[in-house]
Amino acid sequence: MTVSPHDEATRTGPDKTTLLFAAVLPLLSLLDVLIFSHVNPEALGVRVLWAGELVLSAFLVTRLSGWSRRLFFLGNSAIGSVFYLAIVACTGDVDSPYVHLVMCLPLLVAIVYPEEAGSAIVSGVVCMLGVGVLVVLTGHPPAQAITWASLVAMTSFFGVVGSTQFRRALEARNEARLERTRREAAEKLAGTMAAQALSERLATVGRLTAGVMHEINNPLAFVHANLRFLQEELRAQRLSSEARAELEQVLAETRSGVERVQQIVLDLKGFSRRDTEESTACALKDVVEDARRLAAVRLKHTVHVKVELPPGLPPVLATPRRLVQVLLNLLVNAGDAIEESGRVPGQILVRGEARGQRVLLFIEDNGPGFPPEVLPRLFETFFTTKGPEKGTGLGLVISRELLKHCGATLTAENREEGGARLRIEWPAHDQAAGTLSG
Repeated sequence: MTVSPHDEATRTGPDKTTLLFAAVLPLLSLLDVLIFSHVNPEALGVRVLWAGELVLSAFLVTRLSGWSRRLFFLGNSAIGSVFYLAIVACTGDVDSPYVHLVMCLPLLVAIVYPEEAGSAIVSGVVCMLGVGVLVVLTGHPPAQAITWASLVAMTSFFGVVGSTQFRRALEARNEARLERTRREAAEKLAGTMAAQALSERLATVGRLTAGVMHEINNPLAFVHANLRFLQEELRAQRLSSEARAELEQVLAETRSGVERVQQIVLDLKGFSRRDTEESTACALKDVVEDARRLAAVRLKHTVHVKVELPPGLPPVLATPRRLVQVLLNLLVNAGDAIEESGRVPGQILVRGEARGQRVLLFIEDNGPGFPPEVLPRLFETFFTTKGPEKGTGLGLVISRELLKHCGATLTAENREEGGARLRIEWPAHDQAAGTLSG
């Protein structure tokens, strides 16, 4: 009888349980001392031989599979039963105190080798023959041999039934595992196909964007030239100082808006081509103020934007124009969320702080915050909670990508007191420059 693991898939080395049983087996001779008041040398020798056979089988079984493995189990069941019967013969034959466990051997073998039902049958046959031989050799009545054989046959039957049930359960578990593996593979394939489809959509968007940018550039250049012409004509006109100043302000704001549109086109062009302008050290105060001024055109009637930047805030490594675009996008998104929730007038707070070697910028609002089911998907391409006429699902994706180019990260969360919080985090200028240059 050998103790061995039953799952081939998990076997990576010799069976440690079998090796442990082999080490303990000779020590069981102490039972002889308790029962017979002395060590039985013959029984000790049998236990030592049995232990050696266990050590050999522990290493051998790891190299077997299929029919050779099944034959090994059958043979080892017979060998283990013979060794135990030898111990019985050395300690008193049928009168040995160990003989009462003979009827349990087939059941124990079935527990040890549940994957092979034949092991219990082989052990039962060996035990019945062995007990029969012992009964005949010791002169006991044949009826006693029949009784022992009946008990052994009964335990063999239960061992076979138990092994069969175990194998069925094992097959069901393996089938369930296989089905789960198939399902996971199918889900992975579906995910890969979805990612491929998304990549194709992005490529299509990139090609369309390139065409749209080309078409937009031409009328922008025309409008820009006309604005310069109007400014020159304005200087030649005889107007009052107040009228001239008002017209010049209108033309300057219009020209600034056109330049902003041109910059957005250039940024989209750089994003679609993976081009990056050289990042430089810039002060967040100037960038935030530019973004706030541009956002005021859209938000001045619904949201109040408050800026809290501590003096001495370290500069960050970024492209100022692109960072203005990112902040403008985040401010407008926050304003849209506040307006849709009806919480007007709303509040947006832009605050910064330095934490060790990091610089953080927070954009917080008092709007409804992010729904739990939306928060994990905020930065997914084409995911938007706005209507088709308002959102494309690309704003936050582009913003995060632009920040990534200058070593910054963009994350989103809900505030405990209500509302949403977007967090931009940079390394300090020296660390960021070293990271990007490396």
